[in-house]
Amino acid sequence: MSQRTAAGREGGVREVTGSKSSRGASGLSLKDGDRTVAATERGTWIVAQGMDFLGGRLLVVAFEGWNDAGEAASGAVRTLQDVLEVVPIAEVDPELYFDYQFNRPTVVTDDDGRRRLEWPSAVMYGPVRPGETAPGLADDANLQVSGNNVGNIYLLLGTEPSRSWKSFTAEILDAALAADITAMVFLGAMLADVPHTRPISIFASSENTAVRSELQIERSTYEGPVGILSAIAEGAEAVGIPTVSIWASVPHYVHNAPSPKAMLALIDKLEELVDVTIPRGNLVEEAAAWEAGIDALAADDDEMAQYIQQLEQARDTVDSPEASGEAIAQEFERYLRRRGDGRDGPAGGRSDEPWRS
Repeated sequence: MSQRTAAGREGGVREVTGSKSSRGASGLSLKDGDRTVAATERGTWIVAQGMDFLGGRLLVVAFEGWNDAGEAASGAVRTLQDVLEVVPIAEVDPELYFDYQFNRPTVVTDDDGRRRLEWPSAVMYGPVRPGETAPGLADDANLQVSGNNVGNIYLLLGTEPSRSWKSFTAEILDAALAADITAMVFLGAMLADVPHTRPISIFASSENTAVRSELQIERSTYEGPVGILSAIAEGAEAVGIPTVSIWASVPHYVHNAPSPKAMLALIDKLEELVDVTIPRGNLVEEAAAWEAGIDALAADDDEMAQYIQQLEQARDTVDSPEASGEAIAQEFERYLRRRGDGRDGPAGGRSDEPWRS
């Protein structure tokens, strides 16, 4: 199994199957008419421009950790992994990027009954038959993804690295360019002052002017600390790969449990943007059960119920016709500023039971 990196050193991205030879994704990028020419240490990549965002291979990205409240983003990508016919095509070497005292390996039992260690990493998956159109919606809508773009969907799922983010970004872009990725969609989830009883707030943004115009989305105005998604997105735009970020707001008072409702909201928005029909499996029922479970807890706690009611009133005010269209973006920015100290925990170390503070 060969190993090489964007800079040509040992380690880094490991090819899992026969993907094309890779070149470095770091370096100078220049506009040349309707193309972006990305000059690198080991060669030159020409990334086509002028095509629509959905016109090529899309890489859907999520990382566990700081960007993944309620496991919503990683859960959404795992749902795609389950319903798409994809196989691993590249994987980073975890020794280079992870602190095992912070992201510890886990012991699991495989299908053959053997116990083995799973190490934190980041894996890129590609379709078994790239470019193929999936069967029509009526054929098997409940079991498989359908639509003209299914054979162009790639996935990147992993754990946010502990160190060497610039090198990590170069490795990921190296693998993306080798797979001829033409656009990236980043999924994230944040803890926010939102009620679990209302639809999950979704905010989509892009730093790419053409993408914003095509998809009718906004540019984020946030300034402050960021996660690995932002580092990869900036690098992708620098080499001519347009990007979109989709973020879900997860109620911070239920941060300890996965949020299937937020996973569902991210999948709904992703489906809208990438021209596919994605089966929801059991997510709809799981989201309803998640909401009912929190309702039951609140019914036995008057202070919690009152707190949720306050959040509902605030949310209904934001959703009113008189509210500004930037309200969701502002909530996103408030969350990240609260997390600016880099601490783990609900919204930068707030109490698990804010209604008692």
